[in-house]
Amino acid sequence: MTECRIRAQTYFDGRAEHGAADGPYLISIRDGRITSIDLHADRAQADLEAPFVMPGLAEAHAHLFLDGGELNTERRSAFLAAGRDDMMRVARENIVRCEQAGVTLVRDAGDRYGINDAIRDEQAGREGPQVVVRSPGLGLKRPKRYGGFMARDVEAGADVAAIVDKIAEDADDVKIILTGVIDFAAGAVKGPPQFDAQELGAIVAAAHARGRRAFAHCSGLEGLRAAVAARVDSVEHGFFMTTDILDEMADRQIAWVPTVSPVHFQWAQPRLAGWDEATIGNLRRILDSHREHIAHAHARGVELVAGSDAGSPGVVHGAALIDELFHFLDAGLPMAAALTTATSRPRRLWGLPSTDIAPGGEAQIVALDASPFRDPRALRGAKRRLA
Repeated sequence: MTECRIRAQTYFDGRAEHGAADGPYLISIRDGRITSIDLHADRAQADLEAPFVMPGLAEAHAHLFLDGGELNTERRSAFLAAGRDDMMRVARENIVRCEQAGVTLVRDAGDRYGINDAIRDEQAGREGPQVVVRSPGLGLKRPKRYGGFMARDVEAGADVAAIVDKIAEDADDVKIILTGVIDFAAGAVKGPPQFDAQELGAIVAAAHARGRRAFAHCSGLEGLRAAVAARVDSVEHGFFMTTDILDEMADRQIAWVPTVSPVHFQWAQPRLAGWDEATIGNLRRILDSHREHIAHAHARGVELVAGSDAGSPGVVHGAALIDELFHFLDAGLPMAAALTTATSRPRRLWGLPSTDIAPGGEAQIVALDASPFRDPRALRGAKRRLA
């Protein structure tokens, strides 16, 4: 039996409706679970102390085998032909970056090289505190369409139930590449959806039949309508969103991972891609619309979840998830609601044990040097994992 007691001046428990007032509080842990939280415990003996604690963060959309800090297009392309050892090295470095940002759970968003499965299994075999990784293995896409680095081809008319069956042997989730990327110069999504609503619905149904959640890379009106009609579990990216679609998502309890960071980086550093003024204007309009729809999603009760698309150019693992929280704050979410998108909500949606700081919760506790409720900049400061 192992025991630990943490004294914190304030804490966030993981739920939007509760941020603890000033303590101090003594959080008692036994065999990895919180057993009690006692107020005004300033004289009780403690093993660890911190000004502020909260549950470890969850990153909902990342590509662990990719280095978001690499901005050179040629080197990024060449890396896709690198050996397994190089890709595993990058994935391990990204796990460390996640740990330094207070992340204790990552949902990988697909790679065709098996690095996400390998790093998941490696972390699961690690002694002591670890970063839990969820892996979809290979995603699903149409031949000759976007997504080759993270998905396998699915021919029209293929037996999707059999394909999903095979994927589900090792995958924690099923990833679907529904639409292409955004053409920033044109200000629109490239091409029509890769699967129609009926085909997509069959994939989602097959995933659910095997106890897997289906999340869809999706932007643009056509793709969003198909995703909602097929009742995917979450829409990833979701650029060119509408309020009507968000209302349907709220009614159908479809989550949204808006991944603001990749587009924001393109707007903030336009010279790296050589964007002209017209394209920069498109990027700004896309971001402004996204912010407005994030605000509507929060007001309407859509299940917002924080995911950064880390590994994309300029989107560095760990730090970018903190950026996503600030994008939510910029959209008008209160601090507690923003933190919930990366603590209790993803774990609940994914059917994982609660890590809320409450009796019975699994102890995954991260300390900050100050409360972000008083100064949001504390989220960018040093973090320590205490349990």
